[in-house]
Amino acid sequence: QVQLVESGGGLVQAGGSLRLSCAASGRTFSSYAMGWFRQAPGKEREFVAAISCSVENTYYADSVKGRFTISRDNAKNTGYLQMNSLKPEDKAVYYCAAGHIVRSTVEGYRYWGQGTQVTVSS
Repeated sequence: QVQLVESGGGLVQAGGSLRLSCAASGRTFSSYAMGWFRQAPGKEREFVAAISCSVENTYYADSVKGRFTISRDNAKNTGYLQMNSLKPEDKAVYYCAAGHIVRSTVEGYRYWGQGTQVTVSS
């Protein structure tokens, strides 16, 4: 069992930055791949970024490539999503997730946090 808690969301102007954190507890966080997903009102949850357990591999949705950076600190059991050049269309609830294999699908992750709201004003 892995418990995940996101933080760092908030309101930011377009062009601004936010850094989301995902604190993990329970089983060894370093043995899990981690993903970030987001869900806007009325839309399905979509993949944002993922990172392998060894930090060697990272993956991004085309919509955030070059603006967002996923990282993790296994010694601190924490994952991060640095979001730069935010756009109004980035507004959503952001979720972190943990799974055995790095994937870009919701079904690929077993453990989920409760989400943190990100709002970008134009």
